[in-house]
Amino acid sequence: MYYPYFRGKQFELITIREMAPLLARKNFVPVIEPVREALGGLKKTLAAVCSGGGHAIVIVNPYHGDHQEDGTSISGLLQEGFIGSANIAAGILLRSDMTVEEVMACYRLHAAHHPVLVHAGFNAPKALATELEHDMSGLTNVFVEDHAKLLYRKHFDRSTRILVRDGFKRLRNADYPEMEEFSDLHVTCDDLGMAGFGDFLIVGDVYSEGGGPAYAVAIHLTFIDPDKDDVMYIYHFVSDTKDTPTDPAGKFAQALAKLIAKLDSGTSHILETDAVKEFRELHAKGHFPGLGYVKKLSMKHHIETLADYLD
Repeated sequence: MYYPYFRGKQFELITIREMAPLLARKNFVPVIEPVREALGGLKKTLAAVCSGGGHAIVIVNPYHGDHQEDGTSISGLLQEGFIGSANIAAGILLRSDMTVEEVMACYRLHAAHHPVLVHAGFNAPKALATELEHDMSGLTNVFVEDHAKLLYRKHFDRSTRILVRDGFKRLRNADYPEMEEFSDLHVTCDDLGMAGFGDFLIVGDVYSEGGGPAYAVAIHLTFIDPDKDDVMYIYHFVSDTKDTPTDPAGKFAQALAKLIAKLDSGTSHILETDAVKEFRELHAKGHFPGLGYVKKLSMKHHIETLADYLD
């Protein structure tokens, strides 16, 4: 089972809404950390997930963005709009600054929302596992791999365990290599004793508000290589122009031309997903839809690629 981790920016939420039927069909469960103060887009997204018969986890105590000091409005949204819904779970983000007592207080507060623990820096796993002993068999624990190594995860081995790996190495757009390894968790999670796996898609775990001028434009596309044990790799198609903050449309055209050339080479291993078809249409029309839209297409392609692999 696949658990993609999204920060709740505009195009992340749009991606989930547009992919809701596929996510539900494949039993993929998006984890959403809301980072914007306005929750209208999140509410619309959760409604789309529910109407499609899917599931999602919403972080009620975000570490990043507008709700990092106070997540009560997120809890209120779940309470008002999704109480009693088995489709939406409250995710509790366990960071290094939380005590066992604080975790348990949040856990009890959201007992009606099927709480899921998301481990991302917490440092008292043994004490927490003792507190949760009677609930453990019915609990889902999501571990961000960089913060929860093997010994940490062993404390929760009677629960349903999900491992999230950040396969995206964030660099300046101009500095990306043409291709690099992304992850093998979709192949190895069973061997690691996990019931499922996740990632931060083609965005990565490093959070930024974004919005600065793009000196280079990069299109990130993942693919699974059957010749290399089905490991997932990622292409970075980067514009040739990298030394000026102007003309993002021209830079996108340069990056897109490289993507199309790789597709047409017949050796790319890139799956011809609906998102890739849309990249082809953009190339044929010579149209630049905006960088947020480009990121959305790359995220959709990533989900479609894993859906195809896991068929």
